[in-house]
Formats: sequence, C-alpha cells, structure tokens
Amino acid sequence: MYKVVVSNQCGCFKNSNMDGTLHFESQDEAKNKALQMVEKMNKEFCGKHEFEVQEMFTSYVISFYNPARDNCCGNGCCI
Repeated sequence: MYKVVVSNQCGCFKNSNMDGTLHFESQDEAKNKALQMVEKMNKEFCGKHEFEVQEMFTSYVISFYNPARDNCCGNGCCI
C-alpha cells in the first residue's frame, strides 16, 4: 500500500476539493497522482507557496516552503 500525503495544508488547499491523504496499490499510481497534484497546486493556487513532492518509504509527501524575502537579513527569521 502506497500513500500520497499533503503535509502542509495551506488555506488554498483546505478550500479545494483535494484530499490530504490518498491510498494506492502501486507505487507508480501514487507517484503519478502526487506529481499531478503538485502541478495543479502550483498552477491554480495563489502562488504564495511552491509545492514539491518527496518520496519517504512507501509515501509521497507533498509539502511547501516559503521562499526567502528579498529583504532578508540572513539570520534565519524569514524562513
């Protein structure tokens, strides 16, 4: 059993009709679904976050990071 899990659920995700956890019989199905979801989320959501997929054991985890601001001082508080 393979899973796709959305670990960071922003407001756009919560307002969408997407599920946060999906189960698949094959690894290929899970991977393809995770990649499709990330593409859709990066295209259709507000653009504040950039989503990416990471493979972790039998799961594909979708998460995002906040890009550093252009006026960042470099001490880590902007991340």
